[in-house]
Amino acid sequence: MFDILVYLYETYYRPDACPDPEALVKKLSAVGFEDEDISQALGWLTDLATATDEFNSCYPQQAAFSFGTRIYVEQEINQIGTAAVGFLQFLESAKVINAIQREIVVGRALAVGEAPLPLDKLKVIVLMVLWSQGQEPDSLMFDELLLDEDEEPEPRLLH
Repeated sequence: MFDILVYLYETYYRPDACPDPEALVKKLSAVGFEDEDISQALGWLTDLATATDEFNSCYPQQAAFSFGTRIYVEQEINQIGTAAVGFLQFLESAKVINAIQREIVVGRALAVGEAPLPLDKLKVIVLMVLWSQGQEPDSLMFDELLLDEDEEPEPRLLH
C-alpha cells in the first residue's frame, strides 16, 4: 500500500490531478501494483479524505493554531511507536503540520494496523496528509520526510 501512496505522491502534483478512481485503478494495475494493494491504498485515501472533511467541519480554524500539548494514550504509543510520536512533535514544533493535521496523521497511522509503525511509513502518511490538503513541505523538510533512516543524505550545493 505504501508503495502506491508514494507513487501517487510522486506522479500527481495534487490529488485533484489524479484520474477518477476507475481509471486510477487501471493505471495502477498497468504499472504493476497488485489489486489487493490498490484496493487497500484507495480505501485508505478515501478514509483520509473523510477524516480531513470531518476535522475541517468539526473544529474551528483556531484549533489549527493550538499551543496545547498532545498527550498520547498508551494504545497510540504502542501502535505508532515512540519514534513516531517524537517525530510528530518535531514536525509540529517546526510548523510543518498543525494540530488538526497531527490528529489526522495519528488517525491514519492507527488505521494502518501495524505496531509499532515504522518511521518511514509515518513519513509517507505525513506527506499524504499534506498532499491531500494541497500543501507541500519546504525542501529541507521534504528531504527529511523522504530520506530513509539508513540513507546518507546527498551533498547539497550552496548555490
